[in-house]
Amino acid sequence: MTVSDFVAHPFGSGLIMVTGLLLEAMVGYPPALFRTIGHPVSWMGALLSLLERIFNKGASSNKIQFLSGGMALGFLLIVVGGTSYFVQTLLLQLPYGIIGLCVAAASLLAGRSLYEHVATVAHALEEQGLEGGRQAISLLVGRDPTQLDEAGVARAALESLAENFSDGVVAPLFWGVVFGLPGIALYKAINTADSMIGHRCTQYEYFGKCAARLDDVLNYIPARLAAAFLYFVASPSSHQNRIYKIVRRDAPQHLSWNAGWPEAAMAGALNVRLGGPRHYGTLYIEGAWLGDGRTDVNAADIKRGLHIYVRAGCACALLFGFISAAWLGMVLLGQH
Repeated sequence: MTVSDFVAHPFGSGLIMVTGLLLEAMVGYPPALFRTIGHPVSWMGALLSLLERIFNKGASSNKIQFLSGGMALGFLLIVVGGTSYFVQTLLLQLPYGIIGLCVAAASLLAGRSLYEHVATVAHALEEQGLEGGRQAISLLVGRDPTQLDEAGVARAALESLAENFSDGVVAPLFWGVVFGLPGIALYKAINTADSMIGHRCTQYEYFGKCAARLDDVLNYIPARLAAAFLYFVASPSSHQNRIYKIVRRDAPQHLSWNAGWPEAAMAGALNVRLGGPRHYGTLYIEGAWLGDGRTDVNAADIKRGLHIYVRAGCACALLFGFISAAWLGMVLLGQH
Protein backbone atom coordinates (compact mmCIF):
# COMPACT_ATOMS: atom_id res chain seq x y z
CA MET A 1 0.00 0.00 0.00
CA THR A 2 1.46 3.37 -1.06
CA VAL A 3 1.18 6.54 1.01
CA SER A 4 -1.51 7.79 -1.38
CA ASP A 5 -3.48 4.56 -0.96
CA PHE A 6 -3.08 4.83 2.81
CA VAL A 7 -4.49 8.37 2.91
CA ALA A 8 -7.22 7.57 0.38
CA HIS A 9 -8.47 4.79 2.64
CA PRO A 10 -10.94 6.24 5.18
CA PHE A 11 -9.25 4.51 8.08
CA GLY A 12 -5.77 5.57 7.04
CA SER A 13 -7.07 9.12 6.82
CA GLY A 14 -8.58 8.60 10.27
CA LEU A 15 -5.18 8.00 11.84
CA ILE A 16 -3.91 11.23 10.27
CA MET A 17 -6.88 13.17 11.62
CA VAL A 18 -6.42 11.75 15.13
CA THR A 19 -2.73 12.64 14.99
CA GLY A 20 -3.75 16.15 13.97
CA LEU A 21 -6.11 16.33 16.96
CA LEU A 22 -3.33 15.29 19.35
CA LEU A 23 -0.93 17.77 17.74
CA GLU A 24 -3.43 20.61 18.12
CA ALA A 25 -4.07 19.62 21.74
CA MET A 26 -0.35 19.83 22.50
CA VAL A 27 0.68 23.03 20.70
CA GLY A 28 -2.46 24.68 19.35
CA TYR A 29 -2.24 27.24 16.55
CA PRO A 30 0.85 29.40 17.17
CA PRO A 31 -0.13 33.04 17.90
CA ALA A 32 2.85 34.32 15.91
CA LEU A 33 1.63 32.39 12.86
CA PHE A 34 -1.87 33.79 13.32
CA ARG A 35 -0.52 37.34 13.48
CA THR A 36 1.55 36.73 10.34
CA ILE A 37 -0.81 34.89 8.00
CA GLY A 38 -4.08 34.52 9.89
CA HIS A 39 -5.91 31.21 10.21
CA PRO A 40 -7.62 28.96 7.62
CA VAL A 41 -11.01 29.74 9.17
CA SER A 42 -10.32 33.49 8.98
CA TRP A 43 -9.44 33.04 5.29
CA MET A 44 -12.76 31.30 4.75
CA GLY A 45 -14.53 34.09 6.61
CA ALA A 46 -12.85 36.76 4.50
CA LEU A 47 -13.85 35.01 1.27
CA LEU A 48 -17.44 34.61 2.49
CA SER A 49 -17.59 38.31 3.43
CA LEU A 50 -16.55 39.19 -0.12
CA LEU A 51 -19.14 36.80 -1.57
CA GLU A 52 -21.83 38.27 0.66
CA ARG A 53 -21.10 41.79 -0.58
CA ILE A 54 -21.47 40.50 -4.13
CA PHE A 55 -24.55 38.31 -3.73
CA ASN A 56 -26.60 39.59 -0.77
CA LYS A 57 -28.96 42.21 -2.16
CA GLY A 58 -31.33 43.07 0.66
CA ALA A 59 -34.03 44.46 -1.63
CA SER A 60 -34.39 41.17 -3.54
CA SER A 61 -37.27 38.76 -3.05
CA ASN A 62 -36.98 35.93 -0.52
CA LYS A 63 -36.51 33.40 -3.32
CA ILE A 64 -33.72 35.44 -4.92
CA GLN A 65 -32.01 35.86 -1.56
CA PHE A 66 -32.21 32.12 -0.95
CA LEU A 67 -30.73 31.32 -4.37
CA SER A 68 -28.07 34.01 -3.98
CA GLY A 69 -27.04 32.59 -0.60
CA GLY A 70 -26.81 29.14 -2.12
CA MET A 71 -24.60 30.45 -4.92
CA ALA A 72 -22.32 32.25 -2.46
CA LEU A 73 -22.02 29.09 -0.39
CA GLY A 74 -21.36 27.06 -3.53
CA PHE A 75 -18.48 29.32 -4.57
CA LEU A 76 -17.02 29.09 -1.07
CA LEU A 77 -17.16 25.28 -1.10
CA ILE A 78 -15.65 25.04 -4.59
CA VAL A 79 -12.69 27.18 -3.53
CA VAL A 80 -12.18 25.45 -0.17
CA GLY A 81 -12.74 21.94 -1.52
CA GLY A 82 -10.50 22.47 -4.52
CA THR A 83 -7.73 24.08 -2.50
CA SER A 84 -7.75 21.40 0.21
CA TYR A 85 -7.76 18.60 -2.39
CA PHE A 86 -4.82 20.25 -4.17
CA VAL A 87 -2.91 20.63 -0.89
CA GLN A 88 -3.52 17.00 0.06
CA THR A 89 -2.47 15.76 -3.39
CA LEU A 90 0.64 17.95 -3.37
CA LEU A 91 1.70 16.85 0.11
CA LEU A 92 1.38 13.20 -0.86
CA GLN A 93 4.03 13.76 -3.53
CA LEU A 94 6.58 14.88 -0.93
CA PRO A 95 8.81 12.47 1.04
CA TYR A 96 7.39 13.48 4.43
CA GLY A 97 4.16 14.99 3.20
CA ILE A 98 2.10 12.90 5.58
CA ILE A 99 3.48 15.06 8.40
CA GLY A 100 2.23 18.11 6.54
CA LEU A 101 -1.22 16.53 6.34
CA CYS A 102 -1.24 16.06 10.13
CA VAL A 103 -0.28 19.73 10.58
CA ALA A 104 -2.95 20.86 8.12
CA ALA A 105 -5.58 18.81 9.95
CA ALA A 106 -4.43 20.24 13.29
CA SER A 107 -4.97 23.79 11.99
CA LEU A 108 -8.65 23.00 11.36
CA LEU A 109 -9.35 21.52 14.81
CA ALA A 110 -10.08 23.65 17.87
CA GLY A 111 -9.72 21.45 20.94
CA ARG A 112 -6.99 23.38 22.72
CA SER A 113 -8.22 26.84 21.75
CA LEU A 114 -11.71 26.00 23.02
CA TYR A 115 -10.28 24.82 26.34
CA GLU A 116 -8.22 28.00 26.70
CA HIS A 117 -11.12 30.33 25.89
CA VAL A 118 -13.48 28.65 28.36
CA ALA A 119 -10.78 28.45 31.04
CA THR A 120 -10.25 32.19 30.59
CA VAL A 121 -13.89 32.79 31.52
CA ALA A 122 -13.50 30.79 34.74
CA HIS A 123 -10.30 32.64 35.60
CA ALA A 124 -11.89 36.02 34.85
CA LEU A 125 -14.86 35.28 37.11
CA GLU A 126 -12.56 34.26 39.95
CA GLU A 127 -10.03 37.08 39.59
CA GLN A 128 -12.00 40.00 38.15
CA GLY A 129 -15.58 39.27 39.13
CA LEU A 130 -18.69 39.71 37.02
CA GLU A 131 -17.34 42.43 34.70
CA GLY A 132 -14.26 40.37 33.88
CA GLY A 133 -16.46 37.33 33.24
CA ARG A 134 -18.75 39.32 30.95
CA GLN A 135 -15.81 40.58 28.94
CA ALA A 136 -14.35 37.07 28.60
CA ILE A 137 -17.64 35.43 27.63
CA SER A 138 -18.29 38.08 24.95
CA LEU A 139 -15.49 36.46 22.92
CA LEU A 140 -17.27 33.09 23.00
CA VAL A 141 -21.00 33.69 22.54
CA GLY A 142 -23.27 36.04 20.62
CA ARG A 143 -25.70 36.80 23.43
CA ASP A 144 -25.68 40.18 25.21
CA PRO A 145 -23.18 39.85 28.10
CA THR A 146 -24.61 42.89 29.92
CA GLN A 147 -27.78 40.86 30.56
CA LEU A 148 -25.84 38.07 32.30
CA ASP A 149 -25.20 37.68 36.00
CA GLU A 150 -22.34 35.48 37.28
CA ALA A 151 -24.41 32.30 36.92
CA GLY A 152 -25.47 33.36 33.43
CA VAL A 153 -21.85 33.88 32.39
CA ALA A 154 -20.88 30.45 33.75
CA ARG A 155 -23.83 28.74 32.06
CA ALA A 156 -22.98 30.43 28.75
CA ALA A 157 -19.39 29.19 29.05
CA LEU A 158 -20.50 25.61 29.68
CA GLU A 159 -23.03 25.71 26.84
CA SER A 160 -20.33 26.99 24.48
CA LEU A 161 -17.93 24.31 25.71
CA ALA A 162 -20.45 21.53 25.08
CA GLU A 163 -21.68 22.79 21.71
CA ASN A 164 -18.19 23.53 20.41
CA PHE A 165 -16.94 20.14 21.56
CA SER A 166 -19.23 18.88 18.82
CA ASP A 167 -18.61 21.66 16.26
CA GLY A 168 -14.89 22.15 16.86
CA VAL A 169 -13.66 18.66 17.70
CA VAL A 170 -16.02 15.75 17.01
CA ALA A 171 -17.60 16.97 13.76
CA PRO A 172 -14.43 18.05 11.91
CA LEU A 173 -12.67 14.89 13.09
CA PHE A 174 -15.60 12.77 11.91
CA TRP A 175 -15.70 14.31 8.43
CA GLY A 176 -11.92 14.25 8.21
CA VAL A 177 -11.94 10.51 8.90
CA VAL A 178 -14.52 9.99 6.15
CA PHE A 179 -13.13 12.29 3.45
CA GLY A 180 -9.61 13.28 4.49
CA LEU A 181 -8.36 16.88 4.45
CA PRO A 182 -11.09 18.03 1.99
CA GLY A 183 -13.73 16.62 4.36
CA ILE A 184 -12.50 18.53 7.37
CA ALA A 185 -11.95 21.73 5.34
CA LEU A 186 -15.40 21.64 3.74
CA TYR A 187 -17.02 21.03 7.11
CA LYS A 188 -15.22 24.04 8.59
CA ALA A 189 -16.27 26.18 5.63
CA ILE A 190 -19.94 25.27 6.12
CA ASN A 191 -19.71 25.72 9.89
CA THR A 192 -18.06 29.12 9.41
CA ALA A 193 -20.76 30.13 6.93
CA ASP A 194 -23.45 29.10 9.41
CA SER A 195 -21.86 31.19 12.18
CA MET A 196 -21.59 34.23 9.88
CA ILE A 197 -24.82 34.19 7.85
CA GLY A 198 -26.94 31.40 9.31
CA HIS A 199 -28.88 33.71 11.64
CA ARG A 200 -32.60 34.29 11.77
CA CYS A 201 -32.66 38.02 11.11
CA THR A 202 -33.77 40.30 8.30
CA GLN A 203 -30.36 40.35 6.66
CA TYR A 204 -29.76 36.59 6.65
CA GLU A 205 -33.15 34.89 7.09
CA TYR A 206 -33.15 33.63 3.48
CA PHE A 207 -29.62 34.40 2.30
CA GLY A 208 -28.11 32.18 5.00
CA LYS A 209 -30.71 29.42 4.98
CA CYS A 210 -28.65 27.06 2.79
CA ALA A 211 -25.66 27.40 5.11
CA ALA A 212 -27.78 26.90 8.22
CA ARG A 213 -29.57 23.81 6.91
CA LEU A 214 -26.42 22.19 5.53
CA ASP A 215 -24.67 22.79 8.84
CA ASP A 216 -27.60 21.11 10.62
CA VAL A 217 -27.29 18.05 8.38
CA LEU A 218 -23.52 17.73 8.78
CA ASN A 219 -23.73 18.07 12.56
CA TYR A 220 -26.55 15.57 13.03
CA ILE A 221 -24.35 12.53 13.69
CA PRO A 222 -21.42 14.33 15.36
CA ALA A 223 -23.67 16.11 17.88
CA ARG A 224 -25.08 12.80 19.05
CA LEU A 225 -21.61 11.27 19.13
CA ALA A 226 -20.45 14.20 21.28
CA ALA A 227 -23.29 13.55 23.72
CA ALA A 228 -22.31 9.87 23.79
CA PHE A 229 -18.69 10.70 24.61
CA LEU A 230 -19.80 12.98 27.45
CA TYR A 231 -22.09 10.20 28.66
CA PHE A 232 -19.42 7.50 28.70
CA VAL A 233 -16.78 9.55 30.55
CA ALA A 234 -19.19 10.53 33.32
CA SER A 235 -18.71 8.78 36.64
CA PRO A 236 -20.08 7.21 38.73
CA SER A 237 -22.63 5.19 36.78
CA SER A 238 -25.49 7.06 38.49
CA HIS A 239 -24.36 10.14 36.53
CA GLN A 240 -24.71 8.16 33.31
CA ASN A 241 -28.28 7.26 34.21
CA ARG A 242 -29.04 10.93 34.86
CA ILE A 243 -27.42 12.04 31.60
CA TYR A 244 -29.36 9.47 29.59
CA LYS A 245 -32.68 10.61 31.07
CA ILE A 246 -31.93 14.30 30.60
CA VAL A 247 -30.67 13.97 27.03
CA ARG A 248 -33.68 11.89 25.99
CA ARG A 249 -36.07 14.39 27.57
CA ASP A 250 -34.46 17.80 27.03
CA ALA A 251 -32.28 17.66 23.89
CA PRO A 252 -35.28 17.67 21.49
CA GLN A 253 -36.63 20.79 23.23
CA HIS A 254 -33.62 22.88 22.20
CA LEU A 255 -34.11 25.37 19.37
CA SER A 256 -31.23 23.73 17.49
CA TRP A 257 -31.50 20.24 16.00
CA ASN A 258 -28.07 19.44 17.33
CA ALA A 259 -26.75 21.77 20.05
CA GLY A 260 -29.17 20.42 22.63
CA TRP A 261 -27.54 16.98 22.64
CA PRO A 262 -24.06 17.84 23.97
CA GLU A 263 -25.45 20.69 26.09
CA ALA A 264 -27.99 18.40 27.77
CA ALA A 265 -25.29 15.78 28.31
CA MET A 266 -23.03 18.37 29.94
CA ALA A 267 -25.90 19.57 32.14
CA GLY A 268 -26.54 16.01 33.27
CA ALA A 269 -22.87 15.28 33.89
CA LEU A 270 -22.51 18.35 36.13
CA ASN A 271 -26.00 18.15 37.65
CA VAL A 272 -26.78 21.75 36.70
CA ARG A 273 -29.35 23.46 34.47
CA LEU A 274 -28.18 25.01 31.21
CA GLY A 275 -30.01 26.85 28.46
CA GLY A 276 -33.05 28.86 29.44
CA PRO A 277 -33.95 32.42 28.34
CA ARG A 278 -31.27 34.65 26.83
CA HIS A 279 -30.83 37.99 25.01
CA TYR A 280 -29.14 38.49 21.64
CA GLY A 281 -29.00 42.27 21.48
CA THR A 282 -32.63 43.38 21.44
CA LEU A 283 -33.84 39.86 20.59
CA TYR A 284 -35.17 37.81 23.51
CA ILE A 285 -35.17 34.02 23.18
CA GLU A 286 -37.29 31.89 25.50
CA GLY A 287 -34.93 28.90 25.41
CA ALA A 288 -35.76 25.58 27.04
CA TRP A 289 -33.99 24.56 30.24
CA LEU A 290 -31.70 21.53 30.03
CA GLY A 291 -31.15 19.42 33.14
CA ASP A 292 -32.62 19.10 36.61
CA GLY A 293 -29.86 20.58 38.78
CA ARG A 294 -29.16 24.04 40.18
CA THR A 295 -29.01 27.20 38.08
CA ASP A 296 -26.49 29.05 40.29
CA VAL A 297 -23.54 27.84 38.21
CA ASN A 298 -20.10 29.30 38.97
CA ALA A 299 -16.43 29.22 37.99
CA ALA A 300 -15.87 25.94 39.85
CA ASP A 301 -18.53 24.31 37.66
CA ILE A 302 -16.77 25.59 34.54
CA LYS A 303 -13.58 23.90 35.74
CA ARG A 304 -15.47 20.65 36.35
CA GLY A 305 -16.90 20.95 32.85
CA LEU A 306 -13.40 21.39 31.43
CA HIS A 307 -12.25 18.17 33.13
CA ILE A 308 -15.18 16.31 31.56
CA TYR A 309 -14.41 17.92 28.20
CA VAL A 310 -10.78 16.72 28.31
CA ARG A 311 -11.86 13.15 29.16
CA ALA A 312 -14.48 13.19 26.39
CA GLY A 313 -11.88 14.48 23.90
CA CYS A 314 -9.53 11.65 24.86
CA ALA A 315 -12.36 9.14 24.44
CA CYS A 316 -13.10 10.60 20.99
CA ALA A 317 -9.45 10.29 19.90
CA LEU A 318 -9.17 6.76 21.28
CA LEU A 319 -12.32 5.53 19.57
CA PHE A 320 -11.52 6.98 16.14
CA GLY A 321 -7.87 5.95 16.46
CA PHE A 322 -8.67 2.39 17.54
CA ILE A 323 -11.29 1.82 14.84
CA SER A 324 -9.02 3.28 12.15
CA ALA A 325 -5.97 1.28 13.24
CA ALA A 326 -7.88 -1.99 13.65
CA TRP A 327 -9.67 -1.79 10.31
CA LEU A 328 -6.58 -0.66 8.45
CA GLY A 329 -4.65 -3.53 10.01
CA MET A 330 -7.23 -6.01 8.71
CA VAL A 331 -7.03 -4.43 5.24
CA LEU A 332 -3.23 -4.76 5.18
CA LEU A 333 -3.38 -8.35 6.42
CA GLY A 334 -5.90 -9.14 3.72
CA GLN A 335 -3.40 -8.05 1.07
CA HIS A 336 -0.90 -10.71 2.12
